Parts: sequence; C-alpha cells; structure tokens
Amino acid sequence: MDFSQFSPAERSHMEQLIQQKQMKDFMRLYTGLVQRCFETCADNMKATSINAEEETCVNRCIDKFMKHSERVGQRFAEQNALLTQQLNDQHK
Repeated sequence: MDFSQFSPAERSHMEQLIQQKQMKDFMRLYTGLVQRCFETCADNMKATSINAEEETCVNRCIDKFMKHSERVGQRFAEQNALLTQQLNDQHK
C-alpha cells in the first residue's frame, strides 16, 4: 500500500491500524488451530497431561495445518503475480 500522499501522522496511524488487523487475524487463525486440534486430539479430560497418542495427533494436526497454509500462501502469491502481470500488460 502506498501511503506517500498521507502526512507522517496519518501514515503512522494507518500502519498502526494494519498491524492491529494483522495481529487480530493471526490470533483468530491461532485460536482456530488450537480449537480444531484440541477437539480432534484431546480424548481424556481427566488426565493432567497429554498421552503419546494425543501428542502424535496434535503434531500431525499442526503439521497438516502448516502445510495447508503454506500451499494457500503459494497459490495466493502466484495469483497475485499473475494479476499484477495482467495489470501491467493492460497499461502498456
């Protein structure tokens, strides 16, 4: 985003708003991951710690989520590059 037309105070405010939104998005994503993996993997609510089976399940759940997120990020970057190229081609 180009904030060059804004004053320094406005730029600072916009950057702060973007950082807050990014933190909210990250926390929403993290909370969703924790909830999903907990619901899938936690079997025994009476135990004081997780057992080996639950730990393996959690590790798989997180790994799958991370791989999926990486793949989505790659596809997003590819689509963004394609759209940017198309826009550049239109303006020539």
